[in-house]
Amino acid sequence: MKIKFAWLCVMTMILLGGCGAVEAEEPVVLEEAVYIEDIAETPTPTPEPTPSPTPFPEYDIELMMVGDNLLHMGLINSGKQEDGSYNYDFLFEDIAPFLDAAEISLINQETILGGNEFGFSGYPEFNSPTEVGDAIVKAGFDVVLFASNHAADKGLTGLTNCLDFWEEKYPETIVTGIQKEAEEENEIPIIEIDGITFAFLNYTYGPNIETVPKDIRGKLDLLCASDEDTGRMDYTTLHPKVMEDIKRADGMADYVIVCPHWGTEYTKKPSSYQEKFAMEMTAAGADIIIGTHPHVVQPIQWIEAENGNRSLCYYSLGNYVSTQKGPFSMLEGMAWISIHVTEDGHYINEERTGVVPLVNQYSAFPVRFEAVYLLEEYTEELAAKHGIKQYGEVPFSLEDVAAPSAEIFGDWVLTRQEVLGE
Repeated sequence: MKIKFAWLCVMTMILLGGCGAVEAEEPVVLEEAVYIEDIAETPTPTPEPTPSPTPFPEYDIELMMVGDNLLHMGLINSGKQEDGSYNYDFLFEDIAPFLDAAEISLINQETILGGNEFGFSGYPEFNSPTEVGDAIVKAGFDVVLFASNHAADKGLTGLTNCLDFWEEKYPETIVTGIQKEAEEENEIPIIEIDGITFAFLNYTYGPNIETVPKDIRGKLDLLCASDEDTGRMDYTTLHPKVMEDIKRADGMADYVIVCPHWGTEYTKKPSSYQEKFAMEMTAAGADIIIGTHPHVVQPIQWIEAENGNRSLCYYSLGNYVSTQKGPFSMLEGMAWISIHVTEDGHYINEERTGVVPLVNQYSAFPVRFEAVYLLEEYTEELAAKHGIKQYGEVPFSLEDVAAPSAEIFGDWVLTRQEVLGE
């Protein structure tokens, strides 16, 4: 509808003037009518849709560990170069993709890097080149475990030399299980990944002698109790400090990883003391237990303590490399643990946690390292060429590693595809 603006003006004048006459000094001139267009109704604005929150990008933190880096003389000589120097990068080339995929990687350095000036030696009193340490760091390992029964093979001097090497050359690498001063026993190394913390503890049942020398006490982390006055070991009792450390670490980190050097050599089942100690450590707060020392693999299982604590226990990973003569010792385990992170928390992802079985291959006469193979890729042809047949004077076939892997690891076995997606 249109309204004439002029009529509105006239009516307004009449109302203002009342009923009396209006004396107009000048005639009122009505301007041309102006029309006002109807104002269209303002549409109701459509509310902007509330954007959906971006889903939390769930992800995994991968942790891996290999067993005893056990350097017999055949392996030491494998690293000697033409110019007389030593290089051991080749030891880890076959597992490089796994090291690259893991956020945290550990290795048990069974033999002490006691100082090249001592010369190199194998069993029974080992001393390995410091160049092994160079290769460990170059490969990408984050944590190096030194609490073993061979840690004191070169006495306090060898232990101190080893620590000097790491402190001076690779201070960023975590070295556990040994220390220069007894008071350093109280230090607990921690790695943080995206705000999630991991504590690492490493102990050995003893230093290959039943009475710990005075100068070693407090400088080698012991799993078993010992007499404070005499240093005599009690292999049936867990050291009180182990429990104290675990409880303290439990208050400092999300995951407490304990690496005990324990058990009976060359046995495929854990001893009663391993089972007892594992239960006690779980009750104290250990989340993951990864064992070494038996030189053969042992089972993996969840442990439930009476107080409700739960841990994942690898009783033994066996060796990583060696030139031992037993066929069973050629089978090795690479622990693979996946921590799944969600918006609400994190937990061990059992679907991506387990073990990757490995096979250690060497030649004979001269005894030299050849390779580390994934068991799934190992063949009867490779087994037929293994140096253990001549050097150990034993028969060896694929079945000698495949059968115990299936028996001991069972459903815990992971494939390359499952771990790396290859």
